[in-house]
Amino acid sequence: MTILILEHPRILSSIHFNDIANTPLWSCLMGGYGAAILKESGLQVKFLNAAEKCWDFVKTKEAILEISPSLLSINGIYLWEHTGCFFDFIADLKTSGFNGHINLFGFFPTLAWTKILEKYLQVDSIIVGEHEKTLDDLAKCMENGGTCQDIPGLAMRKENSLIYNNKRQPEVDLDGFSFPARDLEGVSTASILASRGCYNHCSFCPIPTFYNNGPLWRGRSPYNIFKEIKELIDLGIRDFYFVDPNFVGPGKKGKERIIQLAELLAPLEITFGMETRANDLDSRLLESLVKAGLKSLLLGIESGSKKILGKLNKAGSLNTSEKAIGLCRSFGIEPEIGFLMFTPDSSIIDIQENFEFLLRNNLLDRLERTVNLLSHYQIVLKGTAGYNLFKTQGRLEKIGALGFEGEISYADNAVEWLKEVVVHLCRDLLYQMGQADSLIHWQYFDDNKEIFKKINGALVQVFKELLKKSQKGRPFPDPEITKNDMRRFLHGFV
Repeated sequence: MTILILEHPRILSSIHFNDIANTPLWSCLMGGYGAAILKESGLQVKFLNAAEKCWDFVKTKEAILEISPSLLSINGIYLWEHTGCFFDFIADLKTSGFNGHINLFGFFPTLAWTKILEKYLQVDSIIVGEHEKTLDDLAKCMENGGTCQDIPGLAMRKENSLIYNNKRQPEVDLDGFSFPARDLEGVSTASILASRGCYNHCSFCPIPTFYNNGPLWRGRSPYNIFKEIKELIDLGIRDFYFVDPNFVGPGKKGKERIIQLAELLAPLEITFGMETRANDLDSRLLESLVKAGLKSLLLGIESGSKKILGKLNKAGSLNTSEKAIGLCRSFGIEPEIGFLMFTPDSSIIDIQENFEFLLRNNLLDRLERTVNLLSHYQIVLKGTAGYNLFKTQGRLEKIGALGFEGEISYADNAVEWLKEVVVHLCRDLLYQMGQADSLIHWQYFDDNKEIFKKINGALVQVFKELLKKSQKGRPFPDPEITKNDMRRFLHGFV
């Protein structure tokens, strides 16, 4: 029996092209982990990363039909407004003669499994939660000719109803997983997953629901991580990015584990990046990481408003965040910042506090960072605590494929007006920064530093002026007229 694990093609969203909130970053390794466990079991498995190859759905379909697997297991990624194309692809496979079992896994299928199975009959089963062991059980069951209806963690149809056999608890010993299968052609930076889950429960995050509210943070041993990196070095990779939702992990033990890892990595002379929470950092930890090759770091700060931090269930303080930013800089690391300028419960005072926090910490001095920090807003997806709360409050309108996104009514009309104008302006600048013929294309920074600097300063000034307008109260200027006025002003610098 041939099994094919697929990372399906991605389609860039015209609205969310700069957002990664559709799925946690570590999703990029899910297909590789699935293929690895099947290979370890001695099954005949192929791994096709159509996303990494930049294939479209037509070319991917042709490859699948040629392989003709008995089991096609797909890491289903939510594609925003293009999600329908993914399900059209699955339907097209069936009408083109594919008669194998189609299985989905990943964050999107886990959080929307009932709706998917009800609406898309071409999907035969969905793995709910951590996928490797369930996928292994499914493949072995199919090879042995079983019905597979009693596999923990697997959802499927039985006659006219849906069945889901018990939650499968997440694995405690991550060292037991084989290293993920990879397609390294053209890859200069390899993704590494050193831990799974997160010890916090932020209201915008789907991780707690995905892991069945089980052990939310689990770490691989330092030596196990070292072994994988050493294997990749032998294949020519010397730059890495840890895609963990929370790299350091909880408490003193979490820090000690990372220091042990840093000591193992230091002799390898590699470079790497990571993401973590502000409260996880201290000078001993950072000193160890920098010696081991740390060159980039993203801090999940989320807000400069104490009130909004509480609303987001973001355990932490502004003082801790500011200390973490200063600490990173003291070790020569300029941190990137995870930040939500706008949330549905923000007041204009909260926006003012956000703006002052960013200015106070010198975070609005670089266009590629400024344009993101001033425009990011809370995206509400099914399975998060925020989605459930806003739904209970009657403020959520289901949008997108299967109602997976929620559009939330803002508590403050002034904030909603400001968000509409600012997000539009920043999105326009981000689009230009991605166009090769634009003077502010990101690759031209060294040649056009003055232009970048002028536009950055103008954008900060525009935000300041719009914030003043929003503080004056109703009636607010027509957002479309305001957008056009501000766009003309900004474009005058290009």
